[in-house]
Amino acid sequence: MPANRPAWLATLAMSVLVIAQAAADPSGLLSLLGWTGAHLWPIRAPWQIAPFVVYLPVLLGLTWWTVRTIAGSRWLFAATASGVVLAVLLAKFAMSLVAAGNLAAAAWGSGFALAKAIPAALIVAGVVAVAGRRRQVPDPLPQAPSVWVGALAFGDLAPVLAGQWWAGAPYDRWMPAPNTLNGAFATIGGVVVLALGAIGCQRVLGRRVTGGPAATFLAGWFAAMWAGALLALAATLVGLLSDDSFAGDLWPLMATYIRLADGVSYGACTGWIVGLAAVWARRRSAQHDAEQSAPDPARRQLVPVGAVVLAAIVVAVPLLATADAEPAPPATADAIAAAETGTLLPLRVSGDTITDTADREVLLRGVNVNQLVDFYAPRPEVPPTLPLTEQDFAGIAADGFNVVRLGLSWSALEPDRGRYDEAYVDRIRGAVAQAKAHGLYTVLDMHQDGWSNAPSPDDVSCRPGASPMWGYDGAPDWATITDGAPRCQFTGRDISPAGGRAFNNFYYDTDGVQDRLVQAWAMLAGEFKDEPAVAGYDLLNEPNFGETAPLTSSLLLGRFYDRTIDAIREAGAEQIVYFEPSILWSGLGFDSGPPPGFTDDRNIVFSPHLYAESITVDASLGLPTIVSIERGFTLADRVARMYGVPYWSGEYGFWGDDLVEKATRFATAQDAHAQGGAYWVWRQACGDPQNGIQELGDGLMPVLCSTGADAPRNTALLDQLTRAYPRFAPGRITHLAADGDRLELTGRAGEGSCRLEVWFPGELGGGASAVDTVGIEGVEIAPAGGGMLLTGCATGDYELRTGATGS
Repeated sequence: MPANRPAWLATLAMSVLVIAQAAADPSGLLSLLGWTGAHLWPIRAPWQIAPFVVYLPVLLGLTWWTVRTIAGSRWLFAATASGVVLAVLLAKFAMSLVAAGNLAAAAWGSGFALAKAIPAALIVAGVVAVAGRRRQVPDPLPQAPSVWVGALAFGDLAPVLAGQWWAGAPYDRWMPAPNTLNGAFATIGGVVVLALGAIGCQRVLGRRVTGGPAATFLAGWFAAMWAGALLALAATLVGLLSDDSFAGDLWPLMATYIRLADGVSYGACTGWIVGLAAVWARRRSAQHDAEQSAPDPARRQLVPVGAVVLAAIVVAVPLLATADAEPAPPATADAIAAAETGTLLPLRVSGDTITDTADREVLLRGVNVNQLVDFYAPRPEVPPTLPLTEQDFAGIAADGFNVVRLGLSWSALEPDRGRYDEAYVDRIRGAVAQAKAHGLYTVLDMHQDGWSNAPSPDDVSCRPGASPMWGYDGAPDWATITDGAPRCQFTGRDISPAGGRAFNNFYYDTDGVQDRLVQAWAMLAGEFKDEPAVAGYDLLNEPNFGETAPLTSSLLLGRFYDRTIDAIREAGAEQIVYFEPSILWSGLGFDSGPPPGFTDDRNIVFSPHLYAESITVDASLGLPTIVSIERGFTLADRVARMYGVPYWSGEYGFWGDDLVEKATRFATAQDAHAQGGAYWVWRQACGDPQNGIQELGDGLMPVLCSTGADAPRNTALLDQLTRAYPRFAPGRITHLAADGDRLELTGRAGEGSCRLEVWFPGELGGGASAVDTVGIEGVEIAPAGGGMLLTGCATGDYELRTGATGS
């Protein structure tokens, strides 16, 4: 069979797949090439046309070339499938490189096309294999060209080129993963597995993928991709024995896919090194005299293995040297004196902990307040928000909380380009002042859901599989650039062609819209730079992944954060900045997030929303749990450790029918990790589009929609949310467990303030006599809202217990 025939068949099959998927998938998420309906003209930037003028030609051209090159191979199906996967990943890489201009991010991001590449590869390979089933099959070669020098370079480059490869939630410190952020064991192990895997796979493929030099080259390249897959398998097997064992969820399977995407994409983007080594070895072999004696087989095995291990150590160890985290400045005498009076002190990041300027660990536990958000009103006669009054802050404080995450809307803040609404800024000032008066910190949160509060137009025409949608909240009209993409939702508000295109235009700063939000944050930071009760700035709520994730939701999101942090600091504000991963974390329980090192600012906190087993895709569709509540904390901790910062969940809750059971598990895990967080939501109006206009405004303070009066509160849920906890702990907390007013707390005090403040719900039965302490003097207990506040002076290693918690 001529080599051109299977090549053209493969190209035709790929073309049909592209067209069929584009027609069937209105989101572009699941298809090889999405078609969302956005206008192609005018062309303002390369990213708009890169899918059509870069991705598609590279995909079809490489499919044709790889299949033509390996058409005479013994393993036609496997070779074709490998070639198609290579074509898809390189096409995604080329498109991303043109769109964003970042080599490392484009190479890493190509791997996330693997879920699309594998089904396409199997289909195309099946077509080619059927067409070539009657061809003459050549005998395998007696020996594959040796590639150990190329494999050594391929493996040793991994720690240098890693970037985002082998970083984040799917990796712990014991898994072979050649990224120095994971430590020496993982880095050296990853290099060894990659290099030896490439050697071993080449010995198999190099004998069966036959032809001229081009086929030899491809066989080596495929071997590198297979080595990346072996690395994923090795990491998974190690993970099952360390941190990633099956524990009631499907995380090990999901993590395996991410590792596979990382490993195969690394092989696709750098495996040409192994391919060149194979071609060089083949030519060198042909130049040797036939009578020249072959090297000893045992030596031939041991030399590459020894060289790989030695080179891995030599290359990796120098890269592992990292600077120690800069410690926070020592507590001043003024800060220590102010702490003794119960004053709210400025907060800051110290290593992996949120502390105040008196060097006490601070647990921020509170609620979201959405009453300043500019929501769409599904029914104009039903208000989408409730008035925000001082009674709200008094009630929040009475429940023992010490922070509010105050949702703001860009559309209300800057309704016209370049003009800020002073009345809205005054409302923000008033809310911060009222919260402070009740002893509450405020995190200012630039909230958005579905990009904006614009609903689908009345005349919108949605494709099959999509439907018209309500508006929600977020950006003003003048900053909404959709290029004609329809405002139609696919499975939910966060997946719509219009929303994805609006976010893409935001990430690429079309018409300077990103500049405007950066400047809006600079203005707000200037307003509150001297307010210690402002616990920080949450830059953007659950940012969408745009049209080209993870490039947009990682690299470009990180660039926005970096610019905004710089603007906030230039405005003179030194408070903490909270940065979120994309909406994918809320929907899946994990995400890639901004790249490590996206900013050199250290006063930042990673802020994923821990909605595992709540509003995640699996829970919404009734599927098996992907990430459990408990594992959600572990993954957040893992990613925060990668960034070298603390984490704080800006949202959690909404557990549906199993609310109390899941809230109890969440509370246990929250204490075990000594974490704070903000429950969603304090009060939700009956006209809130997220509420759905039901009979009940579903918040922590529920509202009867028929009368507007407060409904009975869920006391079982409140028992979990308002359990005992240390608000301010001298030094660092070393153990925490609580159940109602029963508490176990241990800590280690430092050089700062010794003042300990612990909240207890209710009246703390037994009073001071019920409290056992070690290393804590001057214990006092006084009423505080709906509970009691214990204070004392903790020094050295201290303990506080009010009864067994069962922990």
